[in-house]
Amino acid sequence: MGTSACISPRSLFSFARVWIPDPEEVWKSAELLKDYKPGDKVLLLHLEEGKDLEYCLDPKTKELPHLRNPDILVGENDLTALSYLHEPAVLHNLRVRFIDSKLIYTYCGIVLVAINPYEQLPIYGEDIINAYSGQNMGDMDPHIFAVAEEAYKQMARDERNQSIIVSGESGAGKTVSAKYAMRYFATVSGSTSEANVEEKVLASNPIMESIGNAKTTRNDNSSRFGKYIEIGFDKRYRIIGANMRTYLLEKSRVVFQAEEERNYHIFYQLCASAKSPEFKMLQLGDANFFHYTKQGGSPVIEGVDDAKEMAHTRQACTLLGISQSYQMGIFRILAGILHLGNVGFTSRDSDSCTVPPKHEPLTIFCDLMGVDYEEMCHWLCHRKLATATETYIKPISKLQATNARDALAKHIYAKLFTWIVDHVNQALHSAIKQHSFIGVLDIYGFETFEINSFEQFCINYANEKLQQQFNMHVFKLEQEEYMKEQIPWTLIDFYDNQPCINLIESKMGILDLLDEECKMPKGTDDTWAQKLYNTHLNKCALFEKPRLSNKAFIVQHFADKVEYQCEGFLEKNKDTVFEEQIKVLKSSKFKMLPELFQDDEKAISPTSATSSGRTLLTRMPAKLNKGRPGQAAKEHKKTVGHQFRNSLHLLMDTLNATTPHYVRCIKPNDFKFPFTFDEKRAVQQLRACGVLETIRISAAGFPSRWTYQEFFSRYRVLMKQKDVLSDRKQTCKNVLEKLILDKDKYQFGKTKIFFRAGQVAYLEKLRADKLRAACIRIQKTIRGWLLRKKYLRMRKAAITVQRYVRGYQARCYATFLRRTKAATIVQKYWHRYVVHRRYEITRAATVVLQSHLRGYLARNRYRKILREHKAVIVQKWVRGWLARTHYKRSMHAIIYLQCCFRRMMAKRELKKLKIEARSVEHYKKLHIGMENKIMQLQRKVDEQNKDYKCLVEKLAHLEGIYNTETEKLRSDLERLHLSEEEAKVATKRVLNLQEEIAKLRKDLEQTRSEKKSIEESADRYRQETEQLVSNLKEENTLLKQEKETLNHLIVEQAKEMTETMEKKLIEETKQLELDLNDERLRYQNLLNEFSRLEERYDDLKEEMTLMVNVPKPGHKRTDSTHSSNESEYTFSSEFAETEDTPWRTEEPSEKKVPLDMSLFLKLQKRVTELEQEKQVLQDELDRKEEQVLRSKAKEEEGPPIRGAELEYESLKRQELESENKKLKNELNELRKALSEKGAPEVTAPGAPAYRVLMEQLTSVSEELDVRKEEVLILRSQLVSQKEAIQPKNTMTDSIILLEDVQKMKDKGEIAQAYIGLKETNRWSAMDCHELNEDGELWLVYEGLKQANRLLESQLQSQKRSHDSEAEALRGEIQSLKEENNRQQQLLAQNLQLPPEARIEASLQHEITRLTNENLDLMEQLEKQDKTVRKLKKQLKVFAKKIGELEVGQMESISPGQIIDEPIRPVNIPRKEKDFQGMLEYKKEDEQKLVKNLILELKPRGVAVNLIPGLPAYILFMCVRHADYLNDDQKVRSLLTSTINSIKKVLKKRGDDFETVSFWLSNTCRFLHCLKQYSGEEGFMKHNTSRQNEHCLTNFDLAEYRQVLSDLAIQIYQQLVRVLENILQPMIVSGMLEHETIQGMSGVKPTGLRKRTSSIADEGAYTLDSIIQQLNSFHSVMCQHGMDPELIKQVVKQMFYIVGAVTLNNLLLRKDVCSWSKGMQIRYNVSQLEEWLRDKNLMNSGAKETLEPLIQAAQLLQVKKKTDEDAEAICSMCNALTTLQIVKVLFLYTPVHEFEERVSASFIRTIQMRLRDRKDSPQLLMDAKHTFPVTFPFNPSSLALETIQIPASLGLGFISRV
Repeated sequence: MGTSACISPRSLFSFARVWIPDPEEVWKSAELLKDYKPGDKVLLLHLEEGKDLEYCLDPKTKELPHLRNPDILVGENDLTALSYLHEPAVLHNLRVRFIDSKLIYTYCGIVLVAINPYEQLPIYGEDIINAYSGQNMGDMDPHIFAVAEEAYKQMARDERNQSIIVSGESGAGKTVSAKYAMRYFATVSGSTSEANVEEKVLASNPIMESIGNAKTTRNDNSSRFGKYIEIGFDKRYRIIGANMRTYLLEKSRVVFQAEEERNYHIFYQLCASAKSPEFKMLQLGDANFFHYTKQGGSPVIEGVDDAKEMAHTRQACTLLGISQSYQMGIFRILAGILHLGNVGFTSRDSDSCTVPPKHEPLTIFCDLMGVDYEEMCHWLCHRKLATATETYIKPISKLQATNARDALAKHIYAKLFTWIVDHVNQALHSAIKQHSFIGVLDIYGFETFEINSFEQFCINYANEKLQQQFNMHVFKLEQEEYMKEQIPWTLIDFYDNQPCINLIESKMGILDLLDEECKMPKGTDDTWAQKLYNTHLNKCALFEKPRLSNKAFIVQHFADKVEYQCEGFLEKNKDTVFEEQIKVLKSSKFKMLPELFQDDEKAISPTSATSSGRTLLTRMPAKLNKGRPGQAAKEHKKTVGHQFRNSLHLLMDTLNATTPHYVRCIKPNDFKFPFTFDEKRAVQQLRACGVLETIRISAAGFPSRWTYQEFFSRYRVLMKQKDVLSDRKQTCKNVLEKLILDKDKYQFGKTKIFFRAGQVAYLEKLRADKLRAACIRIQKTIRGWLLRKKYLRMRKAAITVQRYVRGYQARCYATFLRRTKAATIVQKYWHRYVVHRRYEITRAATVVLQSHLRGYLARNRYRKILREHKAVIVQKWVRGWLARTHYKRSMHAIIYLQCCFRRMMAKRELKKLKIEARSVEHYKKLHIGMENKIMQLQRKVDEQNKDYKCLVEKLAHLEGIYNTETEKLRSDLERLHLSEEEAKVATKRVLNLQEEIAKLRKDLEQTRSEKKSIEESADRYRQETEQLVSNLKEENTLLKQEKETLNHLIVEQAKEMTETMEKKLIEETKQLELDLNDERLRYQNLLNEFSRLEERYDDLKEEMTLMVNVPKPGHKRTDSTHSSNESEYTFSSEFAETEDTPWRTEEPSEKKVPLDMSLFLKLQKRVTELEQEKQVLQDELDRKEEQVLRSKAKEEEGPPIRGAELEYESLKRQELESENKKLKNELNELRKALSEKGAPEVTAPGAPAYRVLMEQLTSVSEELDVRKEEVLILRSQLVSQKEAIQPKNTMTDSIILLEDVQKMKDKGEIAQAYIGLKETNRWSAMDCHELNEDGELWLVYEGLKQANRLLESQLQSQKRSHDSEAEALRGEIQSLKEENNRQQQLLAQNLQLPPEARIEASLQHEITRLTNENLDLMEQLEKQDKTVRKLKKQLKVFAKKIGELEVGQMESISPGQIIDEPIRPVNIPRKEKDFQGMLEYKKEDEQKLVKNLILELKPRGVAVNLIPGLPAYILFMCVRHADYLNDDQKVRSLLTSTINSIKKVLKKRGDDFETVSFWLSNTCRFLHCLKQYSGEEGFMKHNTSRQNEHCLTNFDLAEYRQVLSDLAIQIYQQLVRVLENILQPMIVSGMLEHETIQGMSGVKPTGLRKRTSSIADEGAYTLDSIIQQLNSFHSVMCQHGMDPELIKQVVKQMFYIVGAVTLNNLLLRKDVCSWSKGMQIRYNVSQLEEWLRDKNLMNSGAKETLEPLIQAAQLLQVKKKTDEDAEAICSMCNALTTLQIVKVLFLYTPVHEFEERVSASFIRTIQMRLRDRKDSPQLLMDAKHTFPVTFPFNPSSLALETIQIPASLGLGFISRV
């Protein structure tokens, strides 16, 4: 265990870090403040929390404290890699990995330590399984998958069975670890599509958990039994079956549960589902109603829905083949157990009891079990005693009856558990012979409680045996390692627990004494305890007696001392069940119940149950007892302990016969807190599970092991140049002899250096000191250089400062002089200004006084003159006023009335205007006709202005009248002046006049007041009018502003809508492009799957042929003559039927091939997957079609190819869906046939299933040909229609006929067109014969009448058919009219909808209409196509007959000459003088052509010596000649043979990159030739005139272009697989492990799990290897003439594979997540980018695929401390997912001392910043992802007539034309 003896005193120097014991934290870290000297009793330490401590050494042992490992070693994957191996180092390393790095797995030598995180982690997905598959155990981070892969690999490599032993406490995660291991085997074994055995294995888990797991205080899902599952594999190492063995079921839990615990889950699941209709007969209720489920007081588990779990359990039972009837039987028995627990007893006296009459729980129990109530009631209260002569029936007490009831319930449950396990094993059993197996042992760990009984004793006994096996295995591995390296082997002292095992199981051991006591008639626990004391006390050091108890004993186990209470041991070991109760159950009418007790007829023994403990369930029944009949009443023969010991021995034999792998599960805390580490609990479990024993064994020897190259690379810094030799081994020896003087501290092996504990730390210290000294020297030099540079800079700066200061001072003095002179000048002018100012003020004051005085005198004179003048004026006005008074009085009244009336009218008008202005309609009118309203308002304002002007004029008129009257009054006043003298005469008259004057004065005052009021009224009116005008103007202004605002808003909204529509258009376009790529990828994946199924079909056909050829007695069969060159790609369904007929007729009626059940199950699962995929694709298709129709108008400007491609993709998918439906129907027939007879007769010849399978294989081939030729025809027509391409003269003129029919308006035009067609067909042959100038055709006219009549009758029949078609078209026209009316109605309805809903509805209707129209047109196309083909064939037949008749009547021509004529005059070809770029061959030479040009062609010679794509050119030239001859059969045959031959070559040599690249290039070239010379305008743009003459003239091969495109896609996918297989082994070694920059990353010490590829192994892949391989790929593709765009796509795929594989390994390997490794990765990526630049491939998109890897490398190098760093990381790592970023930060590991770990707070900051980012939940990249490939059209400039055929090809039978 790494004692202080291993610690040298020289290691305890100042500042050394050590571990000291601590009662709370177990171990605490401290630092030594003073050097230790031998003899010191106290160490002065400084704790991490800042306190100083005096640590006293033990005076007896004088053990020194454990030394701490360097920080660089903390967090290692393997605990054995630590330099100091001891308990605190192990505990600290586990805590750092678990808390800081969130890593739950750690290696400890051969043991995988798994700590339960109590949290779901994303490390168990399919991508993780694929990443660990095929990897060595040390190459990846610790994981349960790595252990499973190691077991799987060793099973395949060593041909030896394996075992995975999973152990630990309850709640440590044993069951979950075992499930993940089984899931790994199920995934990597390659059997997912076979018999679904792995699904059944995994499905057994829910069943076993429901009946064997329960909630305890430590675990909500604790396994209360042990199990060993053997997963069987065949010779190809695929899962074929499994078998399960169980151990020690805890039966006592059925009848008793402690506080806060539950019974088994299945009981609560039943109670939760009690309300289901099928469970009503069980009469269940709430769990608190039953005694057996309510004792724990915790019937509900938080977060668990028992009803849902019940559904999962039933689903698993169904999957494992347990029928519904058996399931209901199981539930009846379980419900009966619950009701049995509620049965109560009434005491009659102390020795007897009875059941209450008509007791409901017992009644329900008897009904469910189908037993007699009275009989069961009787035997529950009585028992039978048998003696030698008589049999007695004795009543029992209430307590005994209760115990008997509980014993019966436990016995029933144990039997039911056994029955379920047996049926699970039957479901998992396979008829195929098992070649090997991997066993997974999920067993309880060492247990110790306050009260330990028989169960804990058995558990700890089993752990003692397992620990002994573990110790021996570890010891054996250590010995093998030492012997392998040929180093001296010294016996290592390790703990051997054989004495403890002997104490338990040997003769007179604890179990032996227990069994002996059970046989005693009056044996008790006390007597057994006394026997134990007498036998072992003071005789065995491992056995002790407690001081205060006589009923307990203590056993010293390997993990700890355990005190066992003897009470209950005998009863649990006996496990007594009354035989009479069992007999009552066996007589049950319920058929399933007696099945449970069949073994009891052979032996009823304690093997079946424990009264209150766990039971062992074995597959080996006890032998039948052949003793006396009465001896059966003794019931039990073997005790529980005895059988458990035997089963344990069998288990150990099994484990010893296998290679074990160990998984130790650790429970980090008792509170189930996620990622919380309790050191005390962890240490207890580490001691109990043997991890520390492994460490102790390793530490006792040479735990640290380095290869010579690793040692040299790590400690090269400690060597001098002269010490470095060419021999690395000798160099290491020389250095070690100088560094470590004690030779016992290390040993030299063959390939490794072995170090004792602590030596690596010592070497690390020397290395660190050396590096520190070097750093100090470097710092000294650098600092001196920096200070010298600083001094020179300071001196230069001082000189510069002095210069500038002196200049500044001079400038300041000059400025002072200038300012002094300026001040003098300013003073001069200022004095002058002051004096002048004073003078000006004095002068101004004098002038002012003068002016005021003169003004005063002038004003006095003016006032005097003014008074005189005013007196005259007063007289004048007084006289005038007397005359005007009367007139004003009358005028005032008139004017006042007019004003009041007009004011009243104006107020009314104003009120109307205000009401109108407030009304809503007014605002609406303003919004509707704003301009008109403004004009009206303007007009009203003008009218009011006019009224105002009229009022002003009237007022002026009144003032004129007033002035006139005033003048009159003045004249009267003058007359009065004249008569003043007369007035003086008459005194009376004067007096009267004076009175009248007084009156006039009064009137004048009154008139003035009236005038003033009138003026005020006028002013008010004027103000009101002006106010009204101003209000109207303001309102007008507001309306104008509102109008402008509305116009502006309208413009902005229009602009925004335009921008929005543009953005939406761009987004939809991008989305459509992405959808197109997705559809292309889906299609290519389906194509790949189709090709795989096709290859599988071919393989099965070959296997069937081989099996058929095996001769069998009594029966001989003939082989099928089906040609292997037949292709499924044909033009006509009729032709396919005629070709397939011979093959079907020659196929025998019965094929004696056994039914391949694996194929049947494969097809079954595949059909299910394809149905789901079909539904998904159908939904996606509907959505995409809707999007396409919405953006149809916008995409009319773009190329029309996209629509055609989408249409084609959907058509192809429909084709595959139809094939899937066909397969499903065939599988249904197979199922029916298989269900007719039993399994033995299924595969026999002549069986229904056999016949159905043979018929299905035949029909599948026929239906496949027919289906695909129909799809090809539809595809050709649809693509041609979409691309609007007019073919010249195709095999089928269907598109032309369709367009003509569509242009015809009514049935008359259709009939007329048909008659014209008929006449054309009738006279076409004659028109051809008119070329003969001699008129010989008319001589045979009479002979042709009969043929013409026959032709006429045929044409008449065609006319009738065309009439019927015309009638159909008329009906269609009528339906179209109805559809038009319906569309008009829908349009009217849509106009009433809102704009958005209107658009959506119209688009929906348009989609429906176009879909229906498209389907109808496709049907019409097919009909017209067939009709035209028939007419053409008939015309050819009749033309041939005409030619024969013509030849027969030519007398001047001999028969021999007739035979020599090449063709008839109608087909005379134009004789060409020059070569036309065609190649002619005979039909019988086709196979020879294909053989020499394809099958036997060597790509290497063709690529080097001949022009690229030569085979493609030759094949196309042959196709051109067949097209020239108008021989459709020859074209079809050649193209079919070519495609099949290419497939054969690729199937035979598909793993050769050159072959696949060569045929990919030639297939693409052949495809481009078919496009370039198709005659379509889109492909003829780059042709020369000569090339345009070489276009195909008779056939449209568009459908074959699609077939070749599919073939090219398949070849491309195969090419990707080939290069992936070549690159895969290179990537990790070259990109991650190899040191491209030497010395950048040092090698850290590794543990037992060495990595397979060291840093400088000879033959290891490097970055140069990858670049060389890339160069090889690129050169091969260029030599083969592959299209540049296709090369770019291949390079992009290669770089994606490199980046994905590298990043995935980086995310799963802690040792490569460091700063230096990030530098290496960035350098490697830069080299790859340089390669892209050299090859001019930077625009291929390959660099972008490396972006995640680049960002991961940058993440390793950037600072990771502050919030600014977190922000920078979040913005930088946009190509990485949040999960990947956090994983890299957790895995970041310092390699050098100057690096620091990433803090947990920083990682939480990153997680908080990235919580809103939406990205994939997958941790790893999909390394198998393949980008969809496209084949851009690439025309060739090579002229066909210039191509020469080399003689080396062996094509001499081909002639140039």
